[in-house]
Amino acid sequence: MVLVLLADGFEEIEALTPIDVLRRAGLSVVSCGLSGSLVRGAHGIYVKADTSPEEVDPREIDMLILPGGMPGATNIDAHPSTDIFIDAVKKNGGRLAAICAAHLVLGRRGLLAGKRACCYPGFESELRGAELSEWGVVTDGNVTTARGMGVALDFSKELVRLTLGEDKARAISASIMEHTIQPL
Repeated sequence: MVLVLLADGFEEIEALTPIDVLRRAGLSVVSCGLSGSLVRGAHGIYVKADTSPEEVDPREIDMLILPGGMPGATNIDAHPSTDIFIDAVKKNGGRLAAICAAHLVLGRRGLLAGKRACCYPGFESELRGAELSEWGVVTDGNVTTARGMGVALDFSKELVRLTLGEDKARAISASIMEHTIQPL
């Protein structure tokens, strides 16, 4: 199962794009409301979470996605279930994925030390021991990071590629009509 944590103040596109794309790819994706079943995004959009932390079986988590947004990222960081889910992913040999400001969750726990990672500008100090990359999406071992909302689709496709392979990622790109804009 892919678990996406939602806390009040989350960046809507950074959460909903991976949920949508990974479900299109056929993965089991569950959104978990850390601040209740109805979670308010950073831009005032309410999302009804699929489940609560108490209903999640940590043994089933293969991937944990942490969307950014403020104060969403700090709310995720402060929630006691976050550590339970991170520990479960590590124990299960799964993937940790963070976008935008949510890197602070991984950085504060020392999970980026010695890895290449990227983040939203201004959050570099939260990478704590990581090698800073300017790329939009970076995968190093079992951690995937992304800079922000503008690369949410690339972030999502990278997670599909890592989980289901290059062919599936290309199929998703084709099915959503990616790169069909006429150049100026």
